Amino acid sequence: MSNQIPVNDVTAPAKKPPQTVDLYAPREKIYTRAFTGFFRNLRMVGGAFLFLLYFGTVWLNWGGHQAVWWNLPERKFFIFGATFWPQDFILLSGLLIVAAFGLFFITVYAGRVWCGYTCPQSVWTWLFMWCEKVTEGDRNQRIKLDKAPMSANKFLRKLGKHSLWLIIGFVTGMTFVGYFSPIRELVIDFFTGQADGWAYFWVGFFTLATYGNAGWLREQVCIYMCPYARFQSVMFDKDTLIVSYDPRRGEQRGPRKKDSDYKAEGLGDCVDCTLCVQVCPTGIDIRDGLQIECIGCAACIDACDSIMDKMHYPRGLISYTTEHNLSGQKTHTLRPRLIGYAVVLLAMMALLAAAFFTRSLVGFDVSKDRVLYRENAQGRVENVYSLKIMNKDQHDHTYVLEATGLPDLKLQGKREIRVAAGDIVSLPVELSVAPEQLPSSTNEVFFILKDADNPDINVKAKSRFIGPLIR
Repeated sequence: MSNQIPVNDVTAPAKKPPQTVDLYAPREKIYTRAFTGFFRNLRMVGGAFLFLLYFGTVWLNWGGHQAVWWNLPERKFFIFGATFWPQDFILLSGLLIVAAFGLFFITVYAGRVWCGYTCPQSVWTWLFMWCEKVTEGDRNQRIKLDKAPMSANKFLRKLGKHSLWLIIGFVTGMTFVGYFSPIRELVIDFFTGQADGWAYFWVGFFTLATYGNAGWLREQVCIYMCPYARFQSVMFDKDTLIVSYDPRRGEQRGPRKKDSDYKAEGLGDCVDCTLCVQVCPTGIDIRDGLQIECIGCAACIDACDSIMDKMHYPRGLISYTTEHNLSGQKTHTLRPRLIGYAVVLLAMMALLAAAFFTRSLVGFDVSKDRVLYRENAQGRVENVYSLKIMNKDQHDHTYVLEATGLPDLKLQGKREIRVAAGDIVSLPVELSVAPEQLPSSTNEVFFILKDADNPDINVKAKSRFIGPLIR
């Protein structure tokens, strides 16, 4: 037996020099690969409908003017057969609430399908990526082109791409401004130099905004700028539909020969072709699990299914699924949170519809003159009022004016007022009462406005009638 005492080296290791970590990593350009599949076709049909809706609606006419027109100078907003005024903006608030709860409901049920299929940032980005493919070729060709030195071929291809981007951006900006300034006059005035300076500014602004967002920023908007990527995670649960890779089926990954006995080699269905990464517009690997960068576009599903078909494997290695389904548990479609959002959404839609269809088509305001009262030639006490009548309908109307509230109350001035569609008429009127008929110095009176052709359209406005102090 050795009598030596064991000795351990407790000398502290030399400190390594501190390493610097960049808080901002430069953007790595994403080169997406062309692909085909069911979800791509679905997205193209949806995108075509949205483009038709956005670019086509602005050219429609309704009732002698543009069907959808936000006439800011006159504070009138035309949406097909309805005219809205600033007083109706409570309806806009209701519409935004309905849209918010609709987004919450869709997110709880189907994840980020809004981002993948209908978000303008995504739709325009897919269009700009198509322009890249047309002018510069598919993924590998674009990578080689960017690495190659500048040449006439490279310059012309880049010029063609950016020209298409700017044209699309310009048409987008012109269309957007056309919803605020009639598009037919805007196009003519714009190219003849007759347009307002603000029109040139806003068309230029939205042209560059579209060009920058869809051409250069792309996934940076989805990952860093859009708040939806952050708060959508709190609405997800284990029954929410997500785009996900099935590791139980796919692992271990690895290449193999077609129709080989890959199971005997300990391999799963994933051939590690990385096609799912190459088609992803945000550049993530879906096999790493659920990530906030995933916009739910299902491009990876189409790409993976095409490989599964070639290998004669069943589809669905990457699919729309749920966390419960991935772990072998049952997915619950109806659950308290989803039902709660649905109930609130339906209630808000019903309230919004009721508010829209029951809103008055005539606005009526009465303001009393600053002179308290005066005595007219007949010795009657007289008050002067200013009336403002707003026709919110798309048709001209003739209104009949009445006044009540005091005995022997006489209305002097126009009793029939014709107001054109979407117009406002202001006029002064006088009310007079015999002094002995005044019960007090301050009295309530009511102005009643009735439609001459439709008795169901009538509004009432309250005001005050001031007289001398009664002792």
